[in-house]
Amino acid sequence: MSRNLHLPLTETTFYILLVLTTPAHGYAIIQEIEKLSNGLVKVAAGTMYGAIENLLKLNWIEEIPSGEKRRRVYKITDIGEEILILEIERLKKLVKLSSELGY
Repeated sequence: MSRNLHLPLTETTFYILLVLTTPAHGYAIIQEIEKLSNGLVKVAAGTMYGAIENLLKLNWIEEIPSGEKRRRVYKITDIGEEILILEIERLKKLVKLSSELGY
């Protein structure tokens, strides 16, 4: 089995994809990442919107219609979900290996 060239994901990309399993706008994504990480990961607005643009180009997320003019709402695509699952499986294997080695 060959390794996916997009892996490993950056921490920011991982969190964005994870958060966007439920549709959200940029500021809500930032807030949810901080909540999920217990305040350990804080994503700046510039970083967030740069990452959003990259993920849109990769077709890992898509913009969806929203009732709010000023907020663009995004959600993960099927391709993005496949990448997220691959990354979760990769991380699980790393945790299993380290556990087997006594760590």
